[in-house]
Amino acid sequence: MGCSECCLKCLSGIPYASLIATILLYAGVALFCGCGHEALSGTVTILQTYFDVVRSPVDALDVFTMIDIFKYVIYGVAGAFFVYGILLMVEGFFTTGAIRDLYGDFKITTCGRCVSAWFIMLTYIFMLAWLGVTAFTSLPVFMYFNIWNTCQNNTVVYNTNLCFDLRQFGIVSIGEEKKLCTASENFIKMCESNELDLTFHLFVCALAGAGAAVIAMVVAVSVLIRNNVILTSKNTGRYCTRF
Repeated sequence: MGCSECCLKCLSGIPYASLIATILLYAGVALFCGCGHEALSGTVTILQTYFDVVRSPVDALDVFTMIDIFKYVIYGVAGAFFVYGILLMVEGFFTTGAIRDLYGDFKITTCGRCVSAWFIMLTYIFMLAWLGVTAFTSLPVFMYFNIWNTCQNNTVVYNTNLCFDLRQFGIVSIGEEKKLCTASENFIKMCESNELDLTFHLFVCALAGAGAAVIAMVVAVSVLIRNNVILTSKNTGRYCTRF
């Protein structure tokens, strides 16, 4: 067998749908984790510099503690889905015709069917989880869009005094008044600085990354269900499960 034939044989055994889902998953998770982390850091800077929010001196669950928790969650998500992406690709390769070509025809065992079903259930749960993450990420995007849009339309709010109260968003407690009005000097400085614009667009990128992860999970679930059905219904004789 020549070199070209060997290359074609190797390429024919690649599970392209699983590969696309894994690449899209890695891209979405990387975009969400990287941009989300930097957006949270920019939020801390904005709250401390322009809204005069200070960190609680006692060990209380304030907004800064919540941001730190979200950052650690991002670290965990990045590591967990890096490992899961590898497992997803391994599952895709082991349900292709490449294994059949190497070792001959085989019958899928009960354990193999259970593993495939477990991957389907786990991926479906992850898809629902990423839907929740996408919905949650849209909240800071909406909040920053309102502030950013007000800064971009100074002529509309001329001679008006609009205020953004952090209590409306649950960032500070009800008894703590932390608001920023368009007529204040801090609001003008915030609009002229780069922190607001950069943080807003970072949250938008994080939202796009979460959406990409949802699409990757949908593709992965479809691939796993298709492969599991074929492996279960055609576990005897010659068959091809490459997808």
